Amino acid sequence: MPPLSDWIAGARPRTLPAAVSPVLAGTALAAYDGALVWWKALLALVVSLALQVGVNFANDYSDGVRGTDDERVGPMRLVGSGRASPGSVKAAAFAAFGVAAAAGLVLAATTAWWLVAIGAVCVVAAWFYTGGSRPYGYRGLGEVMVFVFFGPVAVVGTYGVQAEQVTAAPVWAGVAIGAITTAILVVNNLRDIPTDTEAGKRTLAVLLGEPRTRGLYVLLLGVAVVAAVAVAAATTWGALLTMGFLLPAVPAVRAVAGGARGPQLVPALGQTGLATLAWAVLLAAGLQLGR
Repeated sequence: MPPLSDWIAGARPRTLPAAVSPVLAGTALAAYDGALVWWKALLALVVSLALQVGVNFANDYSDGVRGTDDERVGPMRLVGSGRASPGSVKAAAFAAFGVAAAAGLVLAATTAWWLVAIGAVCVVAAWFYTGGSRPYGYRGLGEVMVFVFFGPVAVVGTYGVQAEQVTAAPVWAGVAIGAITTAILVVNNLRDIPTDTEAGKRTLAVLLGEPRTRGLYVLLLGVAVVAAVAVAAATTWGALLTMGFLLPAVPAVRAVAGGARGPQLVPALGQTGLATLAWAVLLAAGLQLGR
């Protein structure tokens, strides 16, 4: 049985800003519209964090049993390194999904039962990212799904369970958060192009090649800038404060656009994750300033 520190590392704490950011953005917009329900916001955060941890463990398990993680450039993986059995990591993934499902059921029972269907789709998407016989993450669709589920679905969902309506602002905020979160995956897959190619994992980065993948990263950050303007137009000028997310992103842009490879790209993952969280935090601050 691996020590707790290995399980914490396997949960990939550096990816958790991607789970916190959409909930924070959706809640900030709900508060701006006078619709904040704090306990629903907390439950939405539990759902998001549990899904993120679950997909991390599921990815660890599926890539580990396939042998994709036998030669890693990035951080340690539990199954690939042999520190934990595949069965225990798979059980950890489903335990996390169970936590997300329990919190989601409470939200559905107190808001609308159709949320159960959305939650079920989220869990299925999390598992089949690298799980099953035909994982979509191995077919260049990982970035599309990350954008959808960590962007519009998470932000609009968080806003919707509190305000019980949908407006333009959370949709645009979802586009911004989804774009930056997708950029995290783009950096990860850019780093892993050599090993993924050898393992037969056809990620979008493998399909596009290095130059286009680097361009995609910059494009996604540009989308977040455009979306910030759209959110400001739908709410208040204070939302333009979100442009500050570019400050923590600058070192990552330099690394990606400058041709960094392999381990040189590892810091860019954390920097892009910080940029995602910065966008959401600055949105909350900007909405208050612009009142």
